[in-house]
Amino acid sequence: MTDPELPHRRPFLAALDVHYFATHAQAACVVASAWGDAAPLAEYAAIYEGPADYEPGSFFKRELPPLLAVLGQLPELPPILVIDGYVWLDEARPGLGYHLQQAFPQHPSVVGVAKTSFAGNRVAVPVLRGSTRPLFVTAVGLEVEVAAEHVRDMAGQYRLPALLRRADQLAKGRG
Repeated sequence: MTDPELPHRRPFLAALDVHYFATHAQAACVVASAWGDAAPLAEYAAIYEGPADYEPGSFFKRELPPLLAVLGQLPELPPILVIDGYVWLDEARPGLGYHLQQAFPQHPSVVGVAKTSFAGNRVAVPVLRGSTRPLFVTAVGLEVEVAAEHVRDMAGQYRLPALLRRADQLAKGRG
C-alpha cells in the first residue's frame, strides 16, 4: 500500500502500463480513489516471462497478458481502467483497451490515453495537458468526450497525468 492510512478508501480507477525488457515484461498498476488524485492508494507490479513479439495492429496480443497478470493481484477490480494505449484503433477496429474490457465479466470502463496518433483514427479525442502535443483519448464503457474531460483534469503538471506517469515509472522498475 502506498499509504497505510488509506486502505478503507475504495479504488475507483486503476492506471496501467507495461514495459519490455530483453526476456520479460513488467506490468504496473496504480489505483486511486478519484480522477484528480495525485498519488495512488496502492501500487502493484507483475513480471511476465516471454511476452509475445510486437505485431502491428494487434498490440493487444503482446500487452494484454501482462496487464491481466498485474490486475490479478488487485483485491477488487476498479470500475475504471486507464491504459497507455488505444481502446479503438478506428470506428470498427478494437484496440488493447477494448480487449482488456472484454477480458472481465463485469466489463469495466476502459479509457485509453495514447501519446501518438494512430493513422486513420477518427474516434480519438485530442487532449492538451502541459504541452502543445496532444494526448489521444479513446474509451469504452463511457462517452469518449467525458473520458477526455477526465483525462484533461487529472492531476499532474505534465502532458501525461501523474497516475499514468507513476505506472510508467513502476513498469520500468523505478520504484
